[in-house]
Amino acid sequence: MLKIRSFVIQELLKQAESGYPEEICGLLVGLSEGNQRFALGLYQTQNIAKDRLHDRYEIDPKEYLKVEQRARELGLEIIGVYHSHPDHPDSPSKYDLERAFEGFSYLIVSVRQGRVESYKSWELVGNNFEQESIQVVE
Repeated sequence: MLKIRSFVIQELLKQAESGYPEEICGLLVGLSEGNQRFALGLYQTQNIAKDRLHDRYEIDPKEYLKVEQRARELGLEIIGVYHSHPDHPDSPSKYDLERAFEGFSYLIVSVRQGRVESYKSWELVGNNFEQESIQVVE
Protein backbone atom coordinates (compact mmCIF):
# COMPACT_ATOMS: atom_id res chain seq x y z
CA MET A 1 0.00 0.00 0.00
CA LEU A 2 1.12 3.53 -0.77
CA LYS A 3 0.02 6.30 1.56
CA ILE A 4 0.75 9.72 0.13
CA ARG A 5 0.37 13.20 1.55
CA SER A 6 -2.24 15.23 -0.34
CA PHE A 7 0.18 18.05 -1.15
CA VAL A 8 2.62 15.49 -2.58
CA ILE A 9 0.10 13.98 -5.00
CA GLN A 10 -1.15 17.45 -5.98
CA GLU A 11 2.39 18.58 -6.83
CA LEU A 12 3.09 15.36 -8.70
CA LEU A 13 -0.04 15.76 -10.85
CA LYS A 14 0.85 19.39 -11.53
CA GLN A 15 4.32 18.33 -12.70
CA ALA A 16 2.81 15.68 -14.98
CA GLU A 17 0.54 18.22 -16.68
CA SER A 18 3.20 20.89 -17.02
CA GLY A 19 5.68 18.41 -18.50
CA TYR A 20 3.28 17.21 -21.19
CA PRO A 21 3.86 15.99 -23.93
CA GLU A 22 7.07 14.61 -22.43
CA GLU A 23 7.42 12.08 -19.64
CA ILE A 24 8.31 13.63 -16.32
CA CYS A 25 9.92 11.62 -13.54
CA GLY A 26 11.01 11.84 -9.95
CA LEU A 27 11.48 10.12 -6.64
CA LEU A 28 9.12 9.67 -3.71
CA VAL A 29 10.68 10.00 -0.27
CA GLY A 30 9.27 8.96 3.03
CA LEU A 31 9.14 5.93 5.28
CA SER A 32 8.51 2.26 4.65
CA GLU A 33 7.62 -0.70 6.78
CA GLY A 34 7.25 -4.04 5.05
CA ASN A 35 5.19 -3.52 1.93
CA GLN A 36 3.63 -0.28 3.23
CA ARG A 37 5.16 2.99 2.12
CA PHE A 38 4.31 6.52 3.22
CA ALA A 39 5.29 9.31 0.78
CA LEU A 40 6.05 12.49 2.68
CA GLY A 41 7.76 14.35 -0.14
CA LEU A 42 8.95 14.19 -3.72
CA TYR A 43 11.87 15.32 -5.83
CA GLN A 44 11.36 15.88 -9.52
CA THR A 45 14.40 14.70 -11.44
CA GLN A 46 15.54 15.48 -14.93
CA ASN A 47 14.51 12.93 -17.53
CA ILE A 48 17.80 12.07 -19.24
CA ALA A 49 16.23 9.83 -21.91
CA LYS A 50 16.69 12.72 -24.35
CA ASP A 51 16.01 10.74 -27.52
CA ARG A 52 12.73 9.24 -26.21
CA LEU A 53 11.20 11.88 -23.93
CA HIS A 54 7.70 11.16 -25.26
CA ASP A 55 7.72 7.51 -24.14
CA ARG A 56 10.68 6.84 -21.82
CA TYR A 57 12.15 8.12 -18.60
CA GLU A 58 15.54 7.68 -17.07
CA ILE A 59 16.82 9.16 -13.83
CA ASP A 60 20.47 10.21 -13.69
CA PRO A 61 22.21 7.93 -11.14
CA LYS A 62 24.09 10.95 -9.73
CA GLU A 63 20.81 12.73 -9.12
CA TYR A 64 19.39 9.59 -7.50
CA LEU A 65 22.34 9.44 -5.12
CA LYS A 66 21.96 13.12 -4.26
CA VAL A 67 18.27 12.65 -3.38
CA GLU A 68 19.09 9.50 -1.42
CA GLN A 69 21.70 11.38 0.63
CA ARG A 70 19.33 14.29 1.31
CA ALA A 71 16.56 11.89 2.35
CA ARG A 72 18.90 10.13 4.79
CA GLU A 73 19.87 13.48 6.31
CA LEU A 74 16.17 14.02 7.02
CA GLY A 75 15.70 10.52 8.46
CA LEU A 76 13.81 9.39 5.36
CA GLU A 77 14.42 7.07 2.42
CA ILE A 78 13.52 6.80 -1.23
CA ILE A 79 10.35 4.72 -1.30
CA GLY A 80 9.37 4.95 -4.94
CA VAL A 81 9.58 6.38 -8.40
CA TYR A 82 6.97 8.35 -10.29
CA HIS A 83 6.61 9.20 -13.94
CA SER A 84 3.98 10.19 -16.47
CA HIS A 85 2.65 8.44 -19.53
CA PRO A 86 1.68 11.10 -22.10
CA ASP A 87 -1.37 9.92 -24.05
CA HIS A 88 -1.02 6.38 -22.70
CA PRO A 89 -2.62 4.41 -19.83
CA ASP A 90 -1.33 4.50 -16.27
CA SER A 91 -0.12 0.91 -16.43
CA PRO A 92 3.56 -0.08 -16.57
CA SER A 93 5.22 -0.70 -19.90
CA LYS A 94 7.65 -3.50 -20.66
CA TYR A 95 10.40 -0.88 -20.38
CA ASP A 96 9.15 0.05 -16.89
CA LEU A 97 9.18 -3.61 -15.85
CA GLU A 98 12.72 -4.17 -17.10
CA ARG A 99 14.04 -1.37 -14.86
CA ALA A 100 12.02 -1.99 -11.71
CA PHE A 101 13.04 -3.68 -8.51
CA GLU A 102 11.14 -4.90 -5.47
CA GLY A 103 10.48 -2.72 -2.45
CA PHE A 104 9.44 0.44 -4.30
CA SER A 105 6.14 1.99 -5.31
CA TYR A 106 5.92 2.96 -8.98
CA LEU A 107 3.33 5.69 -9.40
CA ILE A 108 2.33 6.28 -13.03
CA VAL A 109 0.20 9.21 -14.18
CA SER A 110 -1.73 9.06 -17.45
CA VAL A 111 -1.86 12.50 -19.08
CA ARG A 112 -4.15 12.91 -22.09
CA GLN A 113 -3.94 16.07 -24.17
CA GLY A 114 -2.23 17.92 -21.32
CA ARG A 115 -4.63 16.91 -18.53
CA VAL A 116 -4.26 14.20 -15.89
CA GLU A 117 -6.67 11.41 -16.70
CA SER A 118 -5.79 8.94 -13.96
CA TYR A 119 -2.99 7.53 -11.85
CA LYS A 120 -2.13 4.20 -10.27
CA SER A 121 0.65 2.80 -8.18
CA TRP A 122 2.39 -0.48 -8.81
CA GLU A 123 4.85 -2.69 -6.98
CA LEU A 124 7.10 -5.39 -8.37
CA VAL A 125 6.28 -8.84 -7.01
CA GLY A 126 8.53 -11.50 -8.47
CA ASN A 127 8.78 -10.74 -12.17
CA ASN A 128 5.51 -8.84 -12.54
CA PHE A 129 3.88 -5.63 -11.43
CA GLU A 130 0.84 -5.74 -9.16
CA GLN A 131 -1.33 -2.72 -8.62
CA GLU A 132 -1.17 -1.42 -5.05
CA SER A 133 -3.77 0.64 -3.28
CA ILE A 134 -3.21 4.36 -2.78
CA GLN A 135 -4.45 6.26 0.24
CA VAL A 136 -4.20 10.06 0.10
CA VAL A 137 -3.84 11.54 3.59
CA GLU A 138 -3.56 15.07 4.98
